[in-house]
This record gives sequence, C-alpha cells and structure tokens, in this order.
Amino acid sequence: MYAAVQAGTADDLVIQHAPLVKRIAYHLMGRLPDAVQLDDLIQSGMLGLLEAIKNYDAGQGASFETYAGIRIRGAMLDELRRADWTPRSVHKKARMLAGAIREVENQIGREAKDTEVAGHMGIGLEEYRHILQDTASCKTFSVEELIQGEDSVIDDIHTNYQPEEQLIQQNFQQALAKAIAELPERERLVVSLYYDEELNLREIGLVLNVSESRVSQICSQAMLRLRARLADWLEGNDNGSRV
Repeated sequence: MYAAVQAGTADDLVIQHAPLVKRIAYHLMGRLPDAVQLDDLIQSGMLGLLEAIKNYDAGQGASFETYAGIRIRGAMLDELRRADWTPRSVHKKARMLAGAIREVENQIGREAKDTEVAGHMGIGLEEYRHILQDTASCKTFSVEELIQGEDSVIDDIHTNYQPEEQLIQQNFQQALAKAIAELPERERLVVSLYYDEELNLREIGLVLNVSESRVSQICSQAMLRLRARLADWLEGNDNGSRV
C-alpha cells in the first residue's frame, strides 16, 4: 500500500490529493454537457482516490500521483458510463463517421480531409461539421476510453494484469502513440494541449485563434480518426484475441 511507503495516514493522502481530484473533474467538465454535475464527478473521483490509496503498489514502477490520477479519472468515466446522457443516435453517427474516415484513408493512402469524408458520406461540409459538434461531448471520444467497453478507444492501467494482458496493453499503447503522432498537425496539437497540457477548450481556442466550438470539432475529428486507425485493435478487443 502507498501508506506503507509514505509517511502519513490515508486521511493525509486524501487531503493532499483532493486538489488533483478537482483538477481532473474541472478538466473533464470542459467537454461535457450542462446536465453533468461537477459535484458528482468530484464524489466519484474521491472514491477513485480512496481505491488508489488502498491498492497502490510501488513495485509497479509508477508514482502514486500518476497511479492515483488514472484511478481518479477512471472512476469519473465509470460514473459517466453509468449515467450515459448521449443519445444512441449520436453514438451511431460517431461510428459512421469513424468508418467513413477509415474507408477514405484506405482508398487514398493519406489523411482524409473534412471535404473528402463529407463527400464520401454524401453530405455537405456544414452538415458534417454539425455532426462533429454533436459528438464533441460524446463519451466515446476520449483518449482515456480508447479501449474500454463497447464504444471506447485506452484501458486504465491496473496492477493485476497477467503477462499476456500486459503485452497486449504495451502493444496497444505503442499503436496509440504512433496513431497520435501521425494525426494531422492541428489535430495533434489540440490533443496535446487538451490531454498533455490540460488546457480547456477556450484556452486552446486562444492558442489557435479559433472559436471554442471549432476546437471541440477538431478534437472530435481527432478522436474519430484515432478510432478509424485503431479499428483492428478495437475489433480485436471485442473478442479478446488481439495481441
């Protein structure tokens, strides 16, 4: 346990890392609809922090803060799944968009442009971007979820993986890192600013000199492209056979 390798009690650790819970909650709220309550995210995040304190194993190599951040975020995402506010129609459109991107990129051998994907789907660019906006807050399009469940794309790090599962996770993370590195420059920048630098959509918009809604569309497009390029992994994850 973490308490065994650090001075202080579990209560001390909760107090010390409570700001981390709030920071993660506020960051997630940036892409969630008004129906999601901040207090609910914080409450679930605190439960994730308690689980992290209980289960942390320093022998796994990760620092406690890194491990706790993963468990806190995972607990919040679990809460969002349980109260999924995204209509099924949005999930369906999101999968259609990802499939269209994959088909176009397989045909042309390079990254697909908005106009090319829209044309492949037989819709106008304005309608295409409207669909992107609709899916902007969809829980499907989160790097943290790239491989969790029916509609997701990165699995939380657990301490009880068997060797085969660890190999699968390592290979997937390598594939994910490669896919992110190969995103179009603007999409790669948005993903980096949002997930690595933890800027919110408004702050990213100021960096790129575009509207907040456009940042949201770019982020959704990036997640769609990642889903399209990692489709083989996701399909393999459904039957557990991908290594």
